[in-house]
Amino acid sequence: MPIFLDTGNLKEIERFLRMGVIRGVTTNPTILFKEGVTGGLRGIEERSRHIAKLVAPHPLSVEVMTTEREAVLRQAKEFASWGDNVVVKVTVHGPDGELENMEIIHELETRHDIRVNVTAMMNAQQCFLAALAGASYVSLFGGRVNNMGYNVCGEITKLRKLLDQFSLKARIIVGSTREVLNIVEWLEAGAHIVTAVPSLVEGMLVHPYTKETVKMFLQDGARLEAKLKA
Repeated sequence: MPIFLDTGNLKEIERFLRMGVIRGVTTNPTILFKEGVTGGLRGIEERSRHIAKLVAPHPLSVEVMTTEREAVLRQAKEFASWGDNVVVKVTVHGPDGELENMEIIHELETRHDIRVNVTAMMNAQQCFLAALAGASYVSLFGGRVNNMGYNVCGEITKLRKLLDQFSLKARIIVGSTREVLNIVEWLEAGAHIVTAVPSLVEGMLVHPYTKETVKMFLQDGARLEAKLKA
């Protein structure tokens, strides 16, 4: 399941599903807001249920919108009820470094059988702890790591080695993808999954020299056809 589409756009999801090249979808409140989702939680539920049904049995990640313990648990349970393939995204810690989220992640996975995608992580050590807590997915923000001046590939490789060494179930998602080349590069480094916006997945497929070659084939085909008719 190497590529998840990072979007809330139904038409884009349908388009790439028809191609057969995506294995899941990730969203967050920012993405849904940009896609015009309104109506608060009810609007998020409606869009999420629609996407979950579209992509099933592949996973859809939906992010909680709070860090308060009871509210996170309540939202996580509600979101998980929207589809058997819904995965709940929870940030690794609070905005000021609060640690309660790790307890919540552990509880959701071990007591409530809710799959969790731990998000907003910047290094292997954060992801390793989230994996030990029981997370199904651990999300590195690759583009942001690169923006800090070091290559996320090293973090991915270290993390993959640790997960394999200790037989942890977590799957590595690398997101915050900035360039087409990141996708294969990060998968090669050891990521199980890379998330990408639709334009980047399209960029993987469309190549200027391929376009030039196809045009040449069509032109030569037209010439051959004209000769046969002559």
